[in-house]
Amino acid sequence: MKCALRCASLSVLLILSVACTPSPVTIHLATWTTGNEAAQLQKLIDHINAGNTEYQIVHTPLASDYYTQIQTQLVNGSAADLLWMDQSHMSWAADNHFLPLQDCVANATPKSAGDIQDYFPGILQTDYQNNMLYGLPWVAQPVVLYYNKSMFDAAKLAYPTVDWTWDDFTNAAKSLTKDINGDGTVDQWGTTANGWPPPQMFIWQAGGAVISPDLATSPIDSKEALDGMNFYLSMIIDPAMAPSADVTQGKSFSDLFKAGRVAMVFASATDDLDYNAPGIDVGVVPPPMNPTTRSSITYAWTASMVINAATQHSKESCDALLAVSEAIDNWKILSPRISQATVAHLVASEPRKAANAQAFLDATENMSAFRIVPKYIEWEDTLWSQYFSPLLNQENDEAPSMVALASDVRLQLEGLLPGATPTPAP
Repeated sequence: MKCALRCASLSVLLILSVACTPSPVTIHLATWTTGNEAAQLQKLIDHINAGNTEYQIVHTPLASDYYTQIQTQLVNGSAADLLWMDQSHMSWAADNHFLPLQDCVANATPKSAGDIQDYFPGILQTDYQNNMLYGLPWVAQPVVLYYNKSMFDAAKLAYPTVDWTWDDFTNAAKSLTKDINGDGTVDQWGTTANGWPPPQMFIWQAGGAVISPDLATSPIDSKEALDGMNFYLSMIIDPAMAPSADVTQGKSFSDLFKAGRVAMVFASATDDLDYNAPGIDVGVVPPPMNPTTRSSITYAWTASMVINAATQHSKESCDALLAVSEAIDNWKILSPRISQATVAHLVASEPRKAANAQAFLDATENMSAFRIVPKYIEWEDTLWSQYFSPLLNQENDEAPSMVALASDVRLQLEGLLPGATPTPAP
């Protein structure tokens, strides 16, 4: 009888124990991934979910009109717990859409995804609003210069180096612009650019800015900013070094490079030009530096992961954010973390980048994304529609017109800035 009672009591305890065991919390993640990228990300998530009793991540790719869908969901309360945001849309943090991450990363292990000291400052600064951290970057894509070694060899020119200046670049581009088949028409050019890379990169190199460090001004009419813009325009307007719009119409810069018609192109470190240009021996270097400032700062596109401020599971969302960030940092190139800026890490993430791995890492040392302000999307649209586009389309041909335009647009831009608010930008 006593044995039966003991067995019955043990059975009740086991039942109660099972009944009281909490189920894993479901954490929803929304991204813009499609196809193979979405499948690869799902494998990372499956690995995180395996054996995890705290939470389970459910990934929902929103490939169509991603930001329109996310904005609607944030307003109506149906948005996922974790969201991908590019640098421009990190400005939504000012609308209290994202959860501050200070507590989430407070006790992070050094050199882990939560260690904010391990991120390149020029990349991490996109995740701050009013000195509050709202996201963790998961990728950095600095602009580099890809070049066709055979074209340089044929022209008996030395290959580009990390010490190259704007003058070296311009001289080489002009030497590489030729009529190859002798029909009287130029059919090979030194370089090409038109909206890419962003003109801001050369403005920065010249010592200028489009948004000041204190976020109070947009000094696009400063001498330094105008010098940078003038250099940028030379790559577009000068037929002695770049193809006309008629030649480039309907063709990407990558297409022209892979076809052997352009010798040097600025492209992202994540592009495939170094390993997917059949028949072309490709070299890579960081962008040329300004000859006066000696700055070789390069623009880097970046994106981050954030926590929806309306999540019902802030702790589990934080843990999931750190786990997914760690996984992505070992998948995407280039990693935004300083400790992972090694040849070994880059090659492990993408073996086809091995031949030029060090050049990509050299670019990370001087990379920066844009400074983000609360109304950044509207601010950026004004910069492009009212200033960059008219110049790139040659609506204003003379320098005085550019100066006048810059002064006028500056006033419009500064009306969209928050004022003097410190930022951790480098």
